[in-house]
Amino acid sequence: MLQHLPPGSGVDAHRHDDHQIVYAGRGVLSVTTDAGSWIAPGTLALWIPAGTVHEHRAYGETDLHSVGLPTTDNPLRVDSPAVLAVSPLLRELILACTGAESYDEAERDRLHAVLLDQLRRAPQQPIRLPTAQDPRLAAVCAILADDPADHRGLAALGAQVSASERTLSRLFRAEMRMTFPQWRTQLRLHHGLRLLAEGAAVTTVAHRTGWSSTSAFIEVFRRTFGHTPGAQRNR
Repeated sequence: MLQHLPPGSGVDAHRHDDHQIVYAGRGVLSVTTDAGSWIAPGTLALWIPAGTVHEHRAYGETDLHSVGLPTTDNPLRVDSPAVLAVSPLLRELILACTGAESYDEAERDRLHAVLLDQLRRAPQQPIRLPTAQDPRLAAVCAILADDPADHRGLAALGAQVSASERTLSRLFRAEMRMTFPQWRTQLRLHHGLRLLAEGAAVTTVAHRTGWSSTSAFIEVFRRTFGHTPGAQRNR
């Protein structure tokens, strides 16, 4: 299925009886569940297991391609959302499965078989923002989500939410399965993708998301997504 989503629009919370591969052929797409948020530009796709209650949000003009897979087919062997690297072949398979061209049953079966093979080969990417459960941790996350350029460390943030630096550091590892600096980098990348999709200049995005320099932002972005912020902005 192919849907066009205008900037800032989305699909409210829903679930599917089958597994879903969702891909933004244009724009940037995020998926949010009770457990957290995942975001993907055109070099990545999102895996949503059957039964997962989730919502979509579009940043920039977004073409949402979604391919359903029966619950008997789980090439990733995971039961939670995931972000996948999209090879040129996998991209073309997703576009073919969601395009207007019709295929007979034998052709669909062959497409499906190759799609499963490519999904099995697709590396998973550690791009996610888990949802905090502890109220103190959630308060810190909310502060930085409102202003990703806030440079304060855990000690100063902890003073604002009545929690020690040690407690917050422990909570990040226990709940988020990552350190505070790792989580903050994920947050800044998420916000950076959204701003780029909305047309902001690379230097502006670097400043508004708290990077020490534009070059530092470009390097981390390139390592994470496989292309530069400028290439992302121009997609």
